[in-house]
Amino acid sequence: MSISPLIWIITIVVIVGLLAFDYIYHVRKAHIPTMREAAVWSAIYVGIAVIFGVVLWFFSDGHQMGTEYFAGYITEKALSVDNLFVFLVIMTSFRVPREDQQKVLLFGITFAIIARTGMIAGGAAIIDNFSWAFYFFGLILLLTAGNMLKPEDDEKDEANNFIIRIAKKLLPTTDHYDGDKLFTMENGKRVMTPMLLVMVAIGGTDILFALDSIPAIFGLTQNTYIVFTATVFSLLGLRQLYFLIDGLLDRLVYLSYGLAAILAFIGVKLILHALHENELPFINDGEAVPVVEVTTQLSLTVIIGILVITVIASLVSRKGRAKAAVSSARRDADSYLQMTYTSFESERERIYRRLLENEQTIANLPEKYNDLLEERDQKPLSQLLAEAHMVAEKRISDLEKGVRTDTSPEGLEVTAIQAAGADADHAAGASGSDDSAGSHAVDPETTGRDDRA
Repeated sequence: MSISPLIWIITIVVIVGLLAFDYIYHVRKAHIPTMREAAVWSAIYVGIAVIFGVVLWFFSDGHQMGTEYFAGYITEKALSVDNLFVFLVIMTSFRVPREDQQKVLLFGITFAIIARTGMIAGGAAIIDNFSWAFYFFGLILLLTAGNMLKPEDDEKDEANNFIIRIAKKLLPTTDHYDGDKLFTMENGKRVMTPMLLVMVAIGGTDILFALDSIPAIFGLTQNTYIVFTATVFSLLGLRQLYFLIDGLLDRLVYLSYGLAAILAFIGVKLILHALHENELPFINDGEAVPVVEVTTQLSLTVIIGILVITVIASLVSRKGRAKAAVSSARRDADSYLQMTYTSFESERERIYRRLLENEQTIANLPEKYNDLLEERDQKPLSQLLAEAHMVAEKRISDLEKGVRTDTSPEGLEVTAIQAAGADADHAAGASGSDDSAGSHAVDPETTGRDDRA
């Protein structure tokens, strides 16, 4: 079924309108979305995508376009959820204020749509002119599936990629945010803020993600309109989904295995299709190879089945709960120590409460999960937690004295607290009171632990 230029124009206008609406009504004014807001808008975007698929289902011959659309949409959505975890790592590495994370995500989504549109056009042109491209795409997916099965480096510095290193070398940058501005003035010079750098990092990783997702969806349909709409609708609403499933991402410990299985399945499907359409002279003398081809209906069934099994297995896994608690506690402790949020007090309190919950979960973990607690080349989790509790103790003390810690957050830095403790020790020692000096010493491994922990 061919798509008229008018339908293309209407589709693009609707997509641009949705992005503009998202920016004007949700992102332009920085704020932290509530769970209800994230849930409602996630449901709206998923609903729009489903309604679009149903329309295609009823108005295409044999429901073919609808089946291809849903197979592509579900696959791309699953890959997008996996990508969210990398976005989380990037924004944590850059200490992006939570109320500004929406703008970063929307930029990433917009950039992804533009970049993938170009790749879709290029992929369609290659497929139309070179039948052997199916072999190439299939091989890419099989290699990607194999890479997903490799052990992960839990603390890869996703933010410290090549593009960022080059940007920091060539252009003046600052480590401090100035609201959501991309540039600011520092010492009389115009410099880039981390907000621009994190957007570059997100954009760079989007391109890498597209190298997997575009071949995957071309393995399910060669209809360019279906490829485009399934890809775009899987990306729209990703910003809301990020905040909705915040905290659940770490629970999906088997998601990478499920995605590896899906990509391997599609890779095999592509190679079988390439054999069926074979024109390469060194394979069967350039003649088509009689092989079984996988139908789109079977593909849709397999994809849904793998995802359902993967998600259920992840949610009931004790290892999943343990890994989620450890990863979340590490991120929360790090965020608590490095916070630069505008809604300073309320956000610190929210993060600290979640930190205490995760810490309680960790305390109840069986000994066999102890290896999750300490990660190579990273500050020990126990030290991070001790420092977070030290800062919490100082924050509570300041609030009890009526001191607004949001007006002088530098006073809640670990080094400042330790220095204040050292000064107190020195002053007490100078007065000749050894007992007093001992009572004022600050031990970062023990002091400041909230009784609630």
